[in-house]
Amino acid sequence: MRRSGYDPETLSEALKATIDRPLTFMEVCGTHTVSIFRQGLRSMFPEQLRLISGPGCPVCVTSQGEIDAALRLAAKDDIVMATYGDMLRVPGSSGSLQEQRALGANVRVVTSAAEALDIAVRNPERETVFLGVGFETTAPATAVVLEQAMRADIRNFSVLCLHKAVPPALRTLACDPELAIDGFLLPGHVSVILGVEPYRFLADEMHIACSIAGFEADDILLGLLDLVRQVRTDRPDVRSMYPRAVRPEGNPLARESMDRVFGRTDREWRGLGVIPLSGFDLQGEWSQFDALERFGVSVTHAPPPPGCACGDILRGRLDPPECPLFGKTCTPASPVGPCMVSGEGSCAAWYRYNKGGNAQCRI
Repeated sequence: MRRSGYDPETLSEALKATIDRPLTFMEVCGTHTVSIFRQGLRSMFPEQLRLISGPGCPVCVTSQGEIDAALRLAAKDDIVMATYGDMLRVPGSSGSLQEQRALGANVRVVTSAAEALDIAVRNPERETVFLGVGFETTAPATAVVLEQAMRADIRNFSVLCLHKAVPPALRTLACDPELAIDGFLLPGHVSVILGVEPYRFLADEMHIACSIAGFEADDILLGLLDLVRQVRTDRPDVRSMYPRAVRPEGNPLARESMDRVFGRTDREWRGLGVIPLSGFDLQGEWSQFDALERFGVSVTHAPPPPGCACGDILRGRLDPPECPLFGKTCTPASPVGPCMVSGEGSCAAWYRYNKGGNAQCRI
């Protein structure tokens, strides 16, 4: 579907005509990763353009220690663990939520934080813990539900708050000399909430081109063309090429809700390490809904699965086929790492759209 008014073939030709040297861009959003593969866009890129995938999959960047904390909570008696479906099969150090459910744990798949709160209301005799993952896209919904729980005095509901903020991770990636990123294709969904200004430091301080793009073929190609033009003119900026969804100011009401409920804390990301002030945590009166505090569980560092290269893939240092486990011991049917589990994971996208990794895909 064409949404920007531009023809993808025309945009592809413009890309090839405009690029004048090798450039490396990173698409930050997992939905972009999947959309690019699904629509076969890599075949439309100029030879000099290298596009690498970043840490845009919230399931994938959830650290091993955070997964283990979720498993410890789910194993407790009289707890209902409510989780998004993508988290169900992510391997922890000792199994997954799906395996715990098979052993009798009360793990339920929900599609929203509101659905998790409804489980708590309908089961007042049991504690319901919502596994809150995601970036600024899903964090506002968690904040709103917690405000509802506070007003209704629902005391058997809590949140394992693993939400993360995207801009601090982009700073970490921009400072990585091994990547030498020329530009970021910024996430559309997160930017609906944040708007434009939270990314401004990338252009002003770090001289990196930034373009916010939608998810259709013409949206993505238009965003890439904008990045090439910024680099070629040596005028890095933060521009929205997705005006039908992203307003310059974002969504102030959603941000206000997050600001009321969440504080910011240092948080470990898979592959990126501990990033200062990149995690949302429950502050002040909202800490009564913190599942870690309520049940005496802590998040501790845990090593990734042996041989799994998810960390390097999320950092953009490797493409999925370069992982020694990819398509062999690690497949969607038997995943070793989260990048092969999530529908937005780079490994899952490479596997699905490249016939199990056997077909060559130019990067």
